Amino acid sequence: MNRTGKVYEKAISAGGAELTRILRISSLRPDPSKIREAVKVLDADGVVMYPTESSYALGVNALEETAIKKIFKAKQRSLGKYVPVIVSDVRMWKRYAYFNKSAETLIREFMPGPLTLAMTKKHCVPDLLNPFAIAARIPGHPVALALARAAEYPITSTSVNISGAPPVYSPKRVPRALRSAIDLILDAGRLRRRNPSTIVDFTKGDRPIITRVGAIPASAVFEALAQGRKEK
Repeated sequence: MNRTGKVYEKAISAGGAELTRILRISSLRPDPSKIREAVKVLDADGVVMYPTESSYALGVNALEETAIKKIFKAKQRSLGKYVPVIVSDVRMWKRYAYFNKSAETLIREFMPGPLTLAMTKKHCVPDLLNPFAIAARIPGHPVALALARAAEYPITSTSVNISGAPPVYSPKRVPRALRSAIDLILDAGRLRRRNPSTIVDFTKGDRPIITRVGAIPASAVFEALAQGRKEK
Protein backbone atom coordinates (compact mmCIF):
# COMPACT_ATOMS: atom_id res chain seq x y z
CA MET A 1 0.00 0.00 0.00
CA ASN A 2 1.28 3.47 -0.76
CA ARG A 3 1.59 6.25 1.81
CA THR A 4 -1.85 7.66 1.08
CA GLY A 5 -3.41 4.29 1.84
CA LYS A 6 -5.27 4.42 -1.49
CA VAL A 7 -3.52 2.22 -4.00
CA TYR A 8 -6.15 2.93 -6.65
CA GLU A 9 -5.23 6.61 -6.91
CA LYS A 10 -2.76 7.43 -9.67
CA ALA A 11 0.52 8.98 -8.65
CA ILE A 12 1.06 12.60 -9.66
CA SER A 13 4.42 13.66 -11.04
CA ALA A 14 6.12 16.97 -10.24
CA GLY A 15 4.80 18.33 -13.53
CA GLY A 16 1.23 17.47 -12.63
CA ALA A 17 0.84 14.57 -15.09
CA GLU A 18 -0.77 11.33 -13.99
CA LEU A 19 1.55 8.32 -13.75
CA THR A 20 0.31 4.75 -13.89
CA ARG A 21 1.45 2.78 -10.87
CA ILE A 22 3.61 -0.27 -11.68
CA LEU A 23 4.19 -3.30 -9.48
CA ARG A 24 6.79 -5.83 -10.57
CA ILE A 25 5.48 -9.34 -9.97
CA SER A 26 6.77 -12.88 -10.46
CA SER A 27 4.96 -14.99 -13.05
CA LEU A 28 5.73 -18.16 -11.12
CA ARG A 29 5.08 -17.05 -7.54
CA PRO A 30 2.90 -13.94 -7.47
CA ASP A 31 3.33 -11.90 -4.30
CA PRO A 32 -0.02 -12.06 -2.45
CA SER A 33 0.39 -8.49 -1.17
CA LYS A 34 0.70 -7.18 -4.73
CA ILE A 35 -2.33 -9.19 -5.80
CA ARG A 36 -4.29 -7.66 -2.91
CA GLU A 37 -3.27 -4.17 -4.00
CA ALA A 38 -4.50 -4.91 -7.52
CA VAL A 39 -7.83 -6.14 -6.13
CA LYS A 40 -8.25 -2.85 -4.25
CA VAL A 41 -7.96 -1.08 -7.59
CA LEU A 42 -10.58 -3.39 -9.12
CA ASP A 43 -12.88 -2.93 -6.12
CA ALA A 44 -12.75 0.85 -6.75
CA ASP A 45 -13.78 0.38 -10.42
CA GLY A 46 -10.17 0.95 -11.50
CA VAL A 47 -8.31 -0.61 -14.44
CA VAL A 48 -5.53 -3.17 -13.92
CA MET A 49 -3.20 -4.44 -16.63
CA TYR A 50 -2.08 -8.01 -15.92
CA PRO A 51 -0.33 -10.92 -17.71
CA THR A 52 -2.18 -13.89 -19.21
CA GLU A 53 -1.14 -17.01 -21.12
CA SER A 54 -1.00 -15.12 -24.40
CA SER A 55 -0.56 -11.37 -23.82
CA TYR A 56 -1.29 -8.62 -21.31
CA ALA A 57 -4.96 -7.96 -20.53
CA LEU A 58 -7.05 -5.09 -19.23
CA GLY A 59 -8.96 -6.04 -16.12
CA VAL A 60 -11.91 -4.42 -14.38
CA ASN A 61 -14.70 -5.75 -12.20
CA ALA A 62 -16.89 -7.42 -14.84
CA LEU A 63 -20.05 -6.89 -12.76
CA GLU A 64 -19.77 -3.09 -12.68
CA GLU A 65 -20.95 -1.17 -15.75
CA THR A 66 -19.01 1.95 -14.71
CA ALA A 67 -15.80 -0.06 -14.82
CA ILE A 68 -16.67 -1.88 -18.06
CA LYS A 69 -17.28 1.45 -19.82
CA LYS A 70 -13.70 2.43 -19.04
CA ILE A 71 -12.48 -0.54 -21.06
CA PHE A 72 -14.51 0.41 -24.12
CA LYS A 73 -13.37 4.02 -23.90
CA ALA A 74 -9.70 3.15 -23.40
CA LYS A 75 -9.61 0.69 -26.30
CA GLN A 76 -11.76 2.93 -28.53
CA ARG A 77 -13.95 -0.12 -28.97
CA SER A 78 -17.55 -0.10 -30.17
CA LEU A 79 -20.14 -1.18 -27.62
CA GLY A 80 -21.30 -4.02 -29.88
CA LYS A 81 -18.02 -5.92 -29.35
CA TYR A 82 -18.30 -7.98 -26.23
CA VAL A 83 -15.70 -8.55 -23.54
CA PRO A 84 -14.41 -11.92 -22.24
CA VAL A 85 -13.66 -12.55 -18.58
CA ILE A 86 -11.61 -14.77 -16.32
CA VAL A 87 -12.98 -16.67 -13.32
CA SER A 88 -11.22 -18.52 -10.52
CA ASP A 89 -13.02 -21.86 -10.71
CA VAL A 90 -16.20 -23.64 -11.77
CA ARG A 91 -18.01 -22.70 -8.57
CA MET A 92 -17.60 -19.00 -9.33
CA TRP A 93 -18.41 -19.54 -13.01
CA LYS A 94 -21.72 -21.23 -12.25
CA ARG A 95 -22.96 -18.12 -10.46
CA TYR A 96 -22.98 -16.30 -13.80
CA ALA A 97 -23.57 -18.91 -16.55
CA TYR A 98 -25.92 -21.78 -17.35
CA PHE A 99 -23.75 -24.87 -17.75
CA ASN A 100 -24.14 -28.06 -19.75
CA LYS A 101 -22.29 -31.39 -19.74
CA SER A 102 -20.22 -30.57 -22.83
CA ALA A 103 -18.91 -27.38 -21.28
CA GLU A 104 -17.97 -29.28 -18.12
CA THR A 105 -16.12 -31.83 -20.25
CA LEU A 106 -13.99 -29.14 -21.87
CA ILE A 107 -13.28 -27.48 -18.54
CA ARG A 108 -12.02 -30.75 -17.08
CA GLU A 109 -9.85 -31.39 -20.11
CA PHE A 110 -8.30 -27.99 -20.80
CA MET A 111 -8.55 -25.68 -17.79
CA PRO A 112 -6.89 -23.81 -16.31
CA GLY A 113 -5.73 -22.83 -19.77
CA PRO A 114 -6.32 -20.95 -23.02
CA LEU A 115 -9.90 -22.02 -23.79
CA THR A 116 -12.80 -19.56 -23.59
CA LEU A 117 -16.36 -20.89 -23.38
CA ALA A 118 -19.35 -18.69 -24.23
CA MET A 119 -22.47 -19.82 -22.36
CA THR A 120 -25.88 -18.29 -21.77
CA LYS A 121 -25.50 -15.76 -18.96
CA LYS A 122 -27.54 -15.25 -15.82
CA HIS A 123 -29.32 -11.96 -15.14
CA CYS A 124 -26.65 -10.69 -12.73
CA VAL A 125 -24.18 -10.25 -15.63
CA PRO A 126 -24.38 -6.71 -17.08
CA ASP A 127 -25.74 -6.47 -20.63
CA LEU A 128 -22.88 -4.12 -21.44
CA LEU A 129 -20.51 -7.07 -21.09
CA ASN A 130 -22.75 -9.13 -23.37
CA PRO A 131 -26.57 -9.09 -23.62
CA PHE A 132 -26.89 -12.86 -24.02
CA ALA A 133 -23.77 -14.71 -22.91
CA ILE A 134 -20.73 -14.69 -20.72
CA ALA A 135 -17.48 -15.77 -22.38
CA ALA A 136 -15.12 -16.96 -19.69
CA ARG A 137 -12.13 -19.13 -18.89
CA ILE A 138 -10.09 -20.25 -15.90
CA PRO A 139 -6.69 -18.76 -16.75
CA GLY A 140 -3.49 -20.78 -16.80
CA HIS A 141 -1.18 -17.88 -15.96
CA PRO A 142 -0.45 -17.84 -12.19
CA VAL A 143 -0.87 -14.04 -11.87
CA ALA A 144 -4.22 -13.98 -13.67
CA LEU A 145 -5.48 -16.95 -11.67
CA ALA A 146 -4.34 -15.43 -8.36
CA LEU A 147 -6.08 -12.17 -9.28
CA ALA A 148 -9.39 -13.91 -10.03
CA ARG A 149 -9.20 -15.92 -6.82
CA ALA A 150 -8.48 -12.88 -4.68
CA ALA A 151 -11.17 -10.72 -6.31
CA GLU A 152 -13.90 -13.36 -5.98
CA TYR A 153 -15.73 -11.95 -9.01
CA PRO A 154 -15.21 -12.16 -12.80
CA ILE A 155 -12.52 -9.88 -14.23
CA THR A 156 -12.44 -8.66 -17.82
CA SER A 157 -9.67 -10.17 -19.92
CA THR A 158 -9.52 -8.18 -23.13
CA SER A 159 -6.13 -7.61 -24.74
CA VAL A 160 -4.15 -4.45 -24.05
CA ASN A 161 -4.43 -2.57 -27.34
CA ILE A 162 -6.37 0.06 -29.19
CA SER A 163 -9.16 -1.80 -30.98
CA GLY A 164 -7.79 -3.42 -34.15
CA ALA A 165 -4.13 -3.04 -33.18
CA PRO A 166 -1.82 -5.92 -32.14
CA PRO A 167 -1.84 -7.02 -28.49
CA VAL A 168 0.84 -5.94 -26.03
CA TYR A 169 3.44 -8.39 -24.69
CA SER A 170 5.46 -5.94 -22.59
CA PRO A 171 4.51 -3.04 -20.28
CA LYS A 172 7.09 -1.00 -22.14
CA ARG A 173 5.00 -1.22 -25.32
CA VAL A 174 1.68 0.13 -24.01
CA PRO A 175 0.41 2.92 -26.30
CA ARG A 176 0.48 6.29 -24.55
CA ALA A 177 -3.21 6.90 -25.26
CA LEU A 178 -4.07 3.62 -23.55
CA ARG A 179 -1.61 3.89 -20.68
CA SER A 180 -3.36 6.98 -19.33
CA ALA A 181 -6.47 4.87 -18.67
CA ILE A 182 -4.62 2.21 -16.64
CA ASP A 183 -4.46 2.66 -12.88
CA LEU A 184 -2.10 -0.20 -12.04
CA ILE A 185 0.19 -2.50 -14.04
CA LEU A 186 1.18 -5.91 -12.71
CA ASP A 187 4.49 -6.10 -14.56
CA ALA A 188 5.68 -9.68 -15.11
CA GLY A 189 8.17 -8.60 -17.78
CA ARG A 190 8.03 -9.44 -21.44
CA LEU A 191 5.72 -12.34 -22.28
CA ARG A 192 6.35 -14.98 -24.91
CA ARG A 193 4.14 -14.50 -27.97
CA ARG A 194 1.50 -17.19 -27.91
CA ASN A 195 -1.79 -17.72 -29.69
CA PRO A 196 -4.90 -16.34 -27.94
CA SER A 197 -7.42 -18.67 -26.37
CA THR A 198 -9.62 -20.86 -28.53
CA ILE A 199 -13.28 -19.80 -28.23
CA VAL A 200 -16.16 -22.30 -28.14
CA ASP A 201 -19.72 -20.94 -28.29
CA PHE A 202 -22.47 -22.93 -26.56
CA THR A 203 -25.22 -20.34 -27.14
CA LYS A 204 -26.19 -21.12 -30.75
CA GLY A 205 -28.02 -24.41 -30.26
CA ASP A 206 -27.30 -27.99 -29.27
CA ARG A 207 -23.91 -28.21 -30.99
CA PRO A 208 -20.98 -26.06 -29.83
CA ILE A 209 -19.38 -23.81 -32.44
CA ILE A 210 -15.69 -22.91 -32.47
CA THR A 211 -15.65 -19.20 -33.27
CA ARG A 212 -11.89 -18.74 -32.92
CA VAL A 213 -9.13 -21.32 -33.21
CA GLY A 214 -6.26 -20.30 -30.99
CA ALA A 215 -3.89 -22.10 -28.64
CA ILE A 216 -6.00 -25.28 -28.51
CA PRO A 217 -6.62 -26.96 -31.91
CA ALA A 218 -10.20 -27.54 -33.03
CA SER A 219 -9.42 -31.26 -33.40
CA ALA A 220 -8.50 -31.48 -29.71
CA VAL A 221 -11.77 -29.79 -28.72
CA PHE A 222 -13.91 -32.13 -30.82
CA GLU A 223 -11.97 -35.18 -29.62
CA ALA A 224 -12.57 -34.22 -25.98
CA LEU A 225 -16.29 -33.69 -26.65
CA ALA A 226 -16.57 -37.05 -28.40
CA GLN A 227 -14.80 -38.79 -25.54
CA GLY A 228 -17.08 -37.07 -23.05
CA ARG A 229 -20.17 -38.36 -24.86
CA LYS A 230 -18.79 -41.92 -24.76
CA GLU A 231 -18.28 -41.71 -21.01
CA LYS A 232 -21.90 -40.70 -20.28
